[in-house]
Amino acid sequence: MEAGHFEQWVRRALDQVEQALDAHVPADSPAGLGEAMRYSVLGGGKRLRALLVLAACEAVEGQTEAAMRAACAVELIHAYSLVHDDMPCMDDDVMRRGKPTAHIQFGEAQAMLAGDAMQALAFEVLTPCEGVEPALQAKLCSLLARSAGHAGMAGGQAIDLANVGKSMDEATLRDMHRRKTGQLLQASVMMGAACGTISPAAWDALNEYGAAIGLAFQVVDDILDVTQDSAVLGKTAGKDLEANKPTYVSIMGLDSARVLAQQLRDEAHRALAASGLTHTASLALLADMVVERDN
Repeated sequence: MEAGHFEQWVRRALDQVEQALDAHVPADSPAGLGEAMRYSVLGGGKRLRALLVLAACEAVEGQTEAAMRAACAVELIHAYSLVHDDMPCMDDDVMRRGKPTAHIQFGEAQAMLAGDAMQALAFEVLTPCEGVEPALQAKLCSLLARSAGHAGMAGGQAIDLANVGKSMDEATLRDMHRRKTGQLLQASVMMGAACGTISPAAWDALNEYGAAIGLAFQVVDDILDVTQDSAVLGKTAGKDLEANKPTYVSIMGLDSARVLAQQLRDEAHRALAASGLTHTASLALLADMVVERDN
């Protein structure tokens, strides 16, 4: 796929996801809750997780309606996690996606409730009364729940908070980020793959691709935290260093972290080549985008 065609694909996919999220997230929830939810999830972010869902569905020639619901669900889970992570009891941040964080804008209690409601809404979106067969609904819910729970994102965040100011080796750091960041990205790929029918070998290859992309994203995040300013990132730069948190840069050094990011991109490309699938161009270019991004 040429770069121009990929950019068109991304723009079209982003527009579709934004429209779908706008339709799914209610503005009329009680006591201003809908406003806080919409503030937290609409009109911002890279939507990488949603793009991975849609690209994987394209690769397996899957069901587009199910994939769009999965794309919205994973973005709702991601948005809820950011709202909670930014709160004073967690990472205590004041800026996200270039604007005040939800607890700054709406207060801590409303931000907590908005996160709770978005988490629940994600599974509501995945389970429509019609349009997606029950077996696929169950598969999508399972993939998303496992990636977001104690063995995935929440567990990784617990490890992160427990190790502030402590030394950590690269293997432990990798395990933390595999859970905290990587598993939701990996699940995004697999939710898209679940929307079609593929061989076990192709499934395993996409799983390996997702694992590589998930870790690469965090490695690049650690690099950008020390090489970009807050205006470019849309969040507070240097936050991990200030909080004395272990990162790939603090443990490996900047140059080695950059080498690791490239190695993970190569792993992702090799996994796609091994999948035997013929429509993987968007997934390949998303791998490049993850490593080459500047915010």
